Amino acid sequence: MLNVNDIVPDFSAKNQFGETINFSDYKGKKLIIFFYPKANTPGCKAESCSLRNGYSTLKAIGFELLGISADSVEKQLNFSEKNNFPFFLLSDEDKRICNIFGVWGNKKFMGKEYQGILRTTFIIDENQSIIHRIDKVKTKEAAEQILEILNNEK
Repeated sequence: MLNVNDIVPDFSAKNQFGETINFSDYKGKKLIIFFYPKANTPGCKAESCSLRNGYSTLKAIGFELLGISADSVEKQLNFSEKNNFPFFLLSDEDKRICNIFGVWGNKKFMGKEYQGILRTTFIIDENQSIIHRIDKVKTKEAAEQILEILNNEK
């Protein structure tokens, strides 16, 4: 499990266009990685659309964004096209990246327990070190939540 001050190890995955994206491509850049449980579900759509709406503000302060779920490349493309996302969505069907970050675990919904992605956001600096980990993501206000955290550290 990765936490604040940990250096993120390199990983790679296919984005919604089937292109291989390497974490090392972002060396020297600030990055927000958000893990979401399932494309095209209400909470994931609310979170991703909030980040889409706040994208220009986040870019203006130097951040890139990557969304990651266990959905297929095809599902990521459909989700991205439906909602006009200006950032990459990575497909982690084998949960390798989720396990690196420690966001695959036990969940409970309507009394049933199952394994899934724990909605989590990581804010990473230019040196690939985690500076913030958000475990209680406000889906409808995800961008605002990130900006508030970043503003409070100034």
